[in-house]
Amino acid sequence: MPSEPELVPVGRVGRPHGLDGSFFVEGPSERADAFATGTVVYVRGEALKVVASKRGSQNRPVIRLERRVERGSELAVPRASLPPLADDEYYAFQLVGLTVEEEDGRVVGRVREVLDYPANDVLELDSGLSLPLVEACVRKVDVDGGRIVIAPGFADSQ
Repeated sequence: MPSEPELVPVGRVGRPHGLDGSFFVEGPSERADAFATGTVVYVRGEALKVVASKRGSQNRPVIRLERRVERGSELAVPRASLPPLADDEYYAFQLVGLTVEEEDGRVVGRVREVLDYPANDVLELDSGLSLPLVEACVRKVDVDGGRIVIAPGFADSQ
């Protein structure tokens, strides 16, 4: 079994769908194959196979695992199973822990969590700030350098 740092969240167990143990996936990965039938996901460290998969209302994934799991449980996959990205792309989980600073170098906090909202993702910082992950706010994401550069004024407007 992969260790916790090697596992990457791809969603959470949501509300039930039907009576057979199927459920909606909350905050699902955008990868088309993330919840395909036969895929293995980890729930609380246990590898479980997806035995049924379809799209529900609002095109959200509805899956059934080989055994029932508790609602709210995190669904994860091994980091090594993720497809490689282009140089200017990143996964949301890679942003957690990065330092956020304004263009003048003033540090405003570290990313505590990346929240998935309908309009755009939101960076929750350890300083209490919430910043939209949009071009107008985020000027540069430097995963290798451990920082995110934001436009001036966004940290002050909260």
